Amino acid sequence: MKRTTSLRQILATTACAAVLAFGGAASAADPEMLSNACAGCHGTDGTSAGPATPTIANLSVEYFVEMMKGYKAGTRPSTVMARIAKGYSDEEIQAMAGYFQQRPFGRPEQVVDAAKVKTGKSLAKKYCESCHEDEGKVGEGVGVLAGQKLPYMQYSVSDFLDGKRQMEKRQAKKFEELKADHGDAGFEAVLNYYAGVK
Repeated sequence: MKRTTSLRQILATTACAAVLAFGGAASAADPEMLSNACAGCHGTDGTSAGPATPTIANLSVEYFVEMMKGYKAGTRPSTVMARIAKGYSDEEIQAMAGYFQQRPFGRPEQVVDAAKVKTGKSLAKKYCESCHEDEGKVGEGVGVLAGQKLPYMQYSVSDFLDGKRQMEKRQAKKFEELKADHGDAGFEAVLNYYAGVK
């Protein structure tokens, strides 16, 4: 029995071949195009619009790459990023990291507790400033906290405390000290402070 090929099948096959032939080369050459897929959750140019997704603009290339590799390997907890990260090659991740590093870190207004902010400022200076410098605006290798979304930071701290995310020795020591000295309220104060930094 002779099989006939419809025009629809021919067009679909041609489209798939074009994507395979040219899609990888085009995407690797165009970091801005690659980054467009991130905008739905992380906002245009990496400044988050959603409450529980981090701003990824202005992160160091090394930190961005480390995060994406962690998602890809399944060693960094996530909701959807593990699946998304697997769709990118190491070269594409490197290209996106360079693109987002050049974007300004936007800090939209958030609702924070003023009393917690006041307490959190002094706690952050004591427990966090050695890694998260300049009020959390500098976080080479550890991430930027200043202006990050409060719910995102709360989820992250919870993951660290529950052992879902690994901590470096120095970070673990500071977390233990803050927990012992001020309990959960100490973390909430610190996070409200960082969320409100402009």
